[in-house]
Amino acid sequence: MAAPSPGPREILAPSPEAGHPAATSGARHHGLLWRLRDKQLRLGLFEIGPGHELHGLTCMMQAGLWAATQVSMDNPPTGPTTQEDFSEVMTQVHEEGFELDTLAGPAFARLRRSLGLTEEDYQATLGPGGPYLQFLSTSKSKARFFMSHDQRFFLKTQCRQEVQVLLAHLPRYMQHLQRHPHSLLARLLGVYSLRVAQGKKKYFIVMQSVFYPAGRISERYDIKGCEVSRWVEPAPEGSPLVLVLKDLNFQGKTINLGPQRSWLLRQMELDTTFLRELNVLDYSLLMAFQLLHEDEKGSSSNLIIRMARSMHGVQSSEEPGSQNRRLLPDTSNAIHILDGPEQRYFLGLVDLATVYGLRKRLEHLWKTLRYPGRTFSTVSPARYASRLCQWMEAHTTE
Repeated sequence: MAAPSPGPREILAPSPEAGHPAATSGARHHGLLWRLRDKQLRLGLFEIGPGHELHGLTCMMQAGLWAATQVSMDNPPTGPTTQEDFSEVMTQVHEEGFELDTLAGPAFARLRRSLGLTEEDYQATLGPGGPYLQFLSTSKSKARFFMSHDQRFFLKTQCRQEVQVLLAHLPRYMQHLQRHPHSLLARLLGVYSLRVAQGKKKYFIVMQSVFYPAGRISERYDIKGCEVSRWVEPAPEGSPLVLVLKDLNFQGKTINLGPQRSWLLRQMELDTTFLRELNVLDYSLLMAFQLLHEDEKGSSSNLIIRMARSMHGVQSSEEPGSQNRRLLPDTSNAIHILDGPEQRYFLGLVDLATVYGLRKRLEHLWKTLRYPGRTFSTVSPARYASRLCQWMEAHTTE
């Protein structure tokens, strides 16, 4: 297969069943093992199996992602990053009657590699080896939300305008992660579009899940630092649903971080300043609680210095202190995990594609008139950033 070239291009997609039997067999075996696991690990998530209304769509997503990743495996990007890496559009036509576009494929392949994520692992987890999971979100957006079968990767549909914003900000986003490898920003792994026949394109993103591994998580929150429309009716006691609660549900609670509090407040400042410079707002701080086992509490042996784990192969001229690095827990997804004296906390900033343009300015004016004296999400990026930092400072203790 020829090496990828800049700009739009169209190729016939390889099949998961053709030419790579070992990878396919391993993925199927992995999926079988997952289906035999305790179903309680997926309470609140719904397996998208045959008969589900989204089964056809997710099967196409899986086949498309498998083939797209195979191209980056066969033609890994080399040399320094170029502007063409961010503008390339690769179209793969599938015999099943759909086509998948990979947007900025070489740039995302470089980003995945910098995070220590192999293309083989990415392909096996998102490919046809196991069914995707759907969950019911408390978000008011029309987006659909999926997870890989092991809950490691999160997939979300996006509108074209949101995708354009993400791609426009991608070079600066990658630069920010290089400067601050322990950033709380969610790790975006890929942007794609899928079209069936001559229908409308469906855009979606893939990112690392903030809430991973999820087995012992007890509470989940989506925090914006305001009060209007920020309450979710909790699930009845004993219900299997796992809901993501909001700001007003968090009243009376605190995050006890011990000596890591100062690091977190500084990182929140760095990340929200970056988002303010991009002129974006309406992002959320995802947060979850997990009670530590007795043998996990207060043990320095559970923390190891892994400064390079999050950005393998990427060097920065800045000193570690200016990058606000920290001790990372010896666990999966360590970038989004902080251990306090009693609890483990999962923290990450998500939804980074809403620009403060004319529509949002008009929405701000309307909400000011409708909710006098109350706080709501649509404010200027500067106000949004400072308010979320203030929320974090008010709700954390040492």
